[in-house]
Amino acid sequence: MRNFAVKMIKVTDIYKKFDRLSVLRGVSLEVEKGEIVSIVGPSGAGKTTLLQIMGSLERPDAGSVDIGGEDIFRLSESRLAAFRNRHIGFVFQFHRLLPEFTMVENVAIPAMIGGAGHAESIRRAMELIEYLGLKDRAGHRPAELSGGERQRAAVARALINNPSVVLADEPSGSLDSHNRAELHRLFFDLRRDRGHTFVIVTHDESLAAESDRVIRLVDGVVQ
Repeated sequence: MRNFAVKMIKVTDIYKKFDRLSVLRGVSLEVEKGEIVSIVGPSGAGKTTLLQIMGSLERPDAGSVDIGGEDIFRLSESRLAAFRNRHIGFVFQFHRLLPEFTMVENVAIPAMIGGAGHAESIRRAMELIEYLGLKDRAGHRPAELSGGERQRAAVARALINNPSVVLADEPSGSLDSHNRAELHRLFFDLRRDRGHTFVIVTHDESLAAESDRVIRLVDGVVQ
């Protein structure tokens, strides 16, 4: 068992409603630096909403989210967008790669948005693509890639700015069993080699079982 000592994420008393539906009801949790945590629970439990709030894609009605010592919802919109680009990586169930761009271009886009030059962004993207074993596919567009290759490219895109936290929403949900296993191993390799912290919403029991810790969300509260 790994020994975690530094808090990377602190979620405090989060509430969220959509119309009159209470989705999250006083959720609090902490994640340590370098930890891999899975959030599980039935459909409709609020898992994705919680992940979106942790990633600043959605604002809570009440409560706070602290990432790396920064109370993110106290930031202005422009500073929050810059913080998100620099410190948070996202991996979604469906890769969301832009079809008109090659793999390396897709991976490089967040770096360019963050202010890196084109050449530097491409260089960093190629380093990640090579690390992920996809060097020979770097010039291919998403339609020319397998499902596993597209999702690994999406992981590379999430990592391009070397974020403090990677948030993944059902990242293996669209993959076959072989590619699911490959993706799961990749997360642990990345933690070992690069020190990333992962929070993963999943219905995949094997991934959850391998995680350092499982947080179960039911009816908008942590059990």
